Amino acid sequence: MATENFSSALPAPAPSSSYPMAKSGYGKRSTPDQAPRQAEDFALLPERERYIASFVDRLPEGAAMTVKTLARQLPRYGQQAVGTALTALSVAGHLRRVRRPAGVGAQVRWVFRTFWSRTARDNEWWAAFIAAEDSKGAVVRECAPAPAPADVVEPPAPQHDHSPSPAYLALAQLGCRDARLALSADDCEALEGLAAEWLARGASAEYLTHALTAGLPTAVDVPRGFVRRRLRDKMPPRLPAATATPVRRTMVECTKCGAPGHPEALPDGLCRACRPTLATAAECVTDSTVARDVHALVDQLRVLTRTS
Repeated sequence: MATENFSSALPAPAPSSSYPMAKSGYGKRSTPDQAPRQAEDFALLPERERYIASFVDRLPEGAAMTVKTLARQLPRYGQQAVGTALTALSVAGHLRRVRRPAGVGAQVRWVFRTFWSRTARDNEWWAAFIAAEDSKGAVVRECAPAPAPADVVEPPAPQHDHSPSPAYLALAQLGCRDARLALSADDCEALEGLAAEWLARGASAEYLTHALTAGLPTAVDVPRGFVRRRLRDKMPPRLPAATATPVRRTMVECTKCGAPGHPEALPDGLCRACRPTLATAAECVTDSTVARDVHALVDQLRVLTRTS
């Protein structure tokens, strides 16, 4: 049986008034029905995770939650340590990262959020919460019309700093398929909304690529203008509004690597590839109870922090 980790730790610094805020629709979002803040919060977590959890818990709504931003505010730990701690906090049931498309037509962008709960939640609770969020149409309208690659907007990288949308990636890879359609980063951002509309209408990235590269003229003088014209002229028809099965728009992201998936496919907020190191203590929650097994959870977090 694991021993609870009640040893004292240095208190986390209070967030400064200049802490970076994410743009509207991004950043930290607190979940409902949390227990009141008290001195014993996070007492069972390892020292580093306790320290970072206390700091995150006091951040305001909408605060930037990228690894890079947090590490700048917590000089005691670097980006790798902060990333590992956030993974452990996901396993402990305190956070989930999600993404969803926002906007309509040419203004579709991806919204990235980190949901935070001072009270540890099990996988079933998170799945139900995210399903409820998925049904809220208001979330779609909260995103700013243009993406910003700065870390405070929270698009994910290897440390979850940024993650291009499928539409952006399809555009960025056009030059690999045919050099005549090589686009710059600014080009891809400008055309991302149109490409996203194709995907929203049911087209796959491969279909989009084929439609844009088929039958090219001998020379393409202005790739950006050429691709924009094809995106508009060849836009596929809209799918029927009524579908037999509701389409999920909100996807959970693996806290460690950023891979998207449905909540049930990412238990503890981790994808299959990021879970092997947790195999010795994978079952923290039983099917018959909502409460988390605290001792098994502490063992699991220790395994995670030793192997990361």
